[in-house]
Amino acid sequence: MLHFICFGSGSSGNCYYLYTETEGILIDAGIGTRTLKRHFSDYGLSMQKISAILITHDHADHIKSVGAISTEFFLPVYSTAAVHHGIEENFCVRKKIKPGFERYVEHGETFEIGGFSVTCFKVPHDSQDNNGYLVRYRDVAFCLITDAGMVTDEMKPYITQANYLVLEANHDTEMLHNGPYPEYLKKRITSNNGHLSNVQCGIALAENASPELKHVWLAHLSEENNHPELARKTVEMQLREYGIVAGKDFQLDVLKRKTPSEAIELL
Repeated sequence: MLHFICFGSGSSGNCYYLYTETEGILIDAGIGTRTLKRHFSDYGLSMQKISAILITHDHADHIKSVGAISTEFFLPVYSTAAVHHGIEENFCVRKKIKPGFERYVEHGETFEIGGFSVTCFKVPHDSQDNNGYLVRYRDVAFCLITDAGMVTDEMKPYITQANYLVLEANHDTEMLHNGPYPEYLKKRITSNNGHLSNVQCGIALAENASPELKHVWLAHLSEENNHPELARKTVEMQLREYGIVAGKDFQLDVLKRKTPSEAIELL
C-alpha cells in the first residue's frame, strides 16, 4: 500500500514523503533534520526505510537539510546537474552532499528507485533549474509540481497522467498586488519564472486533469498573499467553469505550510 505525507509546504520549508511498508522516497528536504525525525517518530515511521531523496530545485526552503539527511542515513540524492551545482553553492546548506551520493538525472529521463519508477521534467522557476516529478508505484501515478512560474506544454502531460497531484497555488493576484511586497518582488512572483497563482493553478487543473485523477493538494501557499480557503474557492470556481466539480470529480485539499498532513492512503 502506498502512502503520502506532506511535512511542510511553503517558504518556511518543503518536504514530502511517498512510502510503502518497506521503502520510501523523500521529495525535498527543506525542514530541519530534528523536526523531520520527530515527525517520523510521531507517525511511527523509520527513516531507515527511506531509499532516496528527490530534489526539485536549489532554493533554501527545499534543500537546507539535504546534506545532513543524506549523510546520516547514507541516502542518494537525485536531481539535475544544475540543481546539484546550486546545492553546492548555497550557503544555507551547511552540510553538503558527500561525494558519491549525488545522482544526476535529465529532464524527460525515467529511472528506478526500488519499486518506484520516477520521471523528471522541467518546471520554469528562477532557480538554477527546477524539476517536477512523476512517481509511479504499481498502478498509481503521483505527480508533484511546485515553484512554477507557468504551466508549459512540457508539464501538461504529467498532470494528465496523475492519479494524485500536488500542484502549487502560491498567491492570490489581488492580494499580492495590494500587499506590502516591494515592486521588484511582485514582478518576480508573477513572472513566467515565478509562482503559480490560484487562478493559474485552477486553469491548469481544469484543462489537463484526466478522469483518472483522484486527489489534488494545493501546495506552497504564500503566508502573506494567500489564504487556504481563498485558494480552494478560487480553484473550485475555475474548475466549475469547465464543468468540473471538486469533491465529486476528484478530491481537493490544501496543504498547510508548517503542519504535517495526515498519512494519506493512495489507492
